[in-house]
Amino acid sequence: MTKKQRALLIIERLKEAYPDASCSLDYDQAWKLLISVRLAAQCTDARVNIITEQLYETFPDLNALADAPVEEIESIVRPCGLGKSKARDISACMKILRDTYGGNVPGDFNQLLALPGVGRKSANLIMGDVFGQPAIVTDTHCIRLVNRMGLVDQIKEPAKVEKALWQIVPPQEGSDFCHRLVWHGREICTARTTPHCEQCCLADLCKKVGVKAKS
Repeated sequence: MTKKQRALLIIERLKEAYPDASCSLDYDQAWKLLISVRLAAQCTDARVNIITEQLYETFPDLNALADAPVEEIESIVRPCGLGKSKARDISACMKILRDTYGGNVPGDFNQLLALPGVGRKSANLIMGDVFGQPAIVTDTHCIRLVNRMGLVDQIKEPAKVEKALWQIVPPQEGSDFCHRLVWHGREICTARTTPHCEQCCLADLCKKVGVKAKS
């Protein structure tokens, strides 16, 4: 079985297991997703959703955040960790969106990458969830699971994992596939406990339980 064949089987199994999988960050506007994904670095999505609710009670729109003192943003987002850098990036990013893009989030990958605090993972998330474009979001769940499953060979660097997955995952499947990996990684193929392989819908396909793949 080639890696591409295995990837297609895994995609179909995960569709059956998690038909409604979606982004676990709460947002109703693109700029809010940009903020949430920045806050999510080294923080749980659940905590981010609590903090952003507080943030928008104080600063209800993009313009309010663009005008807000960085120190006030920091005082709210501090529980997410890395408060100073996250507040600085949020402030700078909202100013650019207001002044350069008319309050809109750009739908160009490279323009997204140029925004403060936005890396490839964040840009891919925006492209996939907001603009419906092909995207692969290499978060910690994705990297851990695709290595365990044998879709990549002991690659840990997010950009290299992304590049490898583009070779075997159909473009239109990438975004939803990554969301389903997150759900599967939280429920079954866990990081902090022993993976629940006996409950896994992918056990017969997984390298971890002895299946080998050709390139």
